[in-house]
Amino acid sequence: MRAYLLIALGGSMGAVLRYLLSGWAQNALGGLFPWGTLFVNVVGSFLLGVFLEASTQSAVAVELRWFFAIGVLGAFTTFSTFSNETLGMLREGDWMMALTYALGSLVAGVAAALVGVWVASR
Repeated sequence: MRAYLLIALGGSMGAVLRYLLSGWAQNALGGLFPWGTLFVNVVGSFLLGVFLEASTQSAVAVELRWFFAIGVLGAFTTFSTFSNETLGMLREGDWMMALTYALGSLVAGVAAALVGVWVASR
């Protein structure tokens, strides 16, 4: 039961952070491209990389993993939104934007996780 409560608390915080930061990024960068979702996915990938690498180098309580990795970052990253936005682009016939968005999300997300691991290992 404790795990569920910690995950729920972290998840509610992550969802609010996602809403705030994705809206900020979309407004700052503008346009039809879903910059807000891309931004939170890259930031979330980076933070998860930092957290997981740092937690392997030192003792981190399982409760902190539940709260932060599963709860906060699980709700903060928006892969389901990404998938739906990509599908919408494909349905509209905008194959190039969908391909750019999907590949950009994948490459930037993996790169951000790698940089997060590198940062945490220093």
